[in-house]
Amino acid sequence: MVYNEDDYLQLSGIQHFLFCRRQWALIHIENQWKENLLTTEGNFLHERAHNEGLTESRGNTLIMRGLRVSSSRLGISGQCDVVEFKKDPNGVPLYGREGHWTVFPIEYKRGAPKADRYDEAQLCAEAMCLEEMLGTDIPAGALFYGETRHRTDVEFTDKLRDTVKTSVEEMHVLYARGYTPKSKSGKWCNACSLKEICLPVLMQRRSVEEYVRETLCENS
Repeated sequence: MVYNEDDYLQLSGIQHFLFCRRQWALIHIENQWKENLLTTEGNFLHERAHNEGLTESRGNTLIMRGLRVSSSRLGISGQCDVVEFKKDPNGVPLYGREGHWTVFPIEYKRGAPKADRYDEAQLCAEAMCLEEMLGTDIPAGALFYGETRHRTDVEFTDKLRDTVKTSVEEMHVLYARGYTPKSKSGKWCNACSLKEICLPVLMQRRSVEEYVRETLCENS
């Protein structure tokens, strides 16, 4: 399937979606957002990486920041924090540049490496966009975490690519329906900036009517 540009979803939403489908829907369907310390730290880290138009050359390495990418197959668009291009005869040509280059995307994240693969899926989605745009294969990239201050290499396996594809497909279905899933509350809710908007405890109740009835009984 090929999507029209008007139907593209935000690439960065994949990380939200895998963390919590309700959080993704509140942000990307209902346009709700609220900052907390964690999101502020993350925004600060990305601002340092997203210096659009800044290109550095270090020997045989070309570094581009804030590179805009998209995929008509996935129906997503966004920006890469950093993409490193290294001169390599087995690479691909770049417009306005001599020689051939390999491609290595890098995503900046706050905190430390996580047990889940949400950040890896977002990075893989960026790579899949770059592959489509440049007509090349990108086997790996890296995540740079603000707390550890070093890169964690990520291999773009078939399993990770499938996670990206199936997640994006479900995102498009929910977005087309305008449907916000119910919450599945857990300890992860405490770190969510949308906790007061989401009201995960309320969403776990059988119905709004029951909640109101119980509240009235408690106050009577």
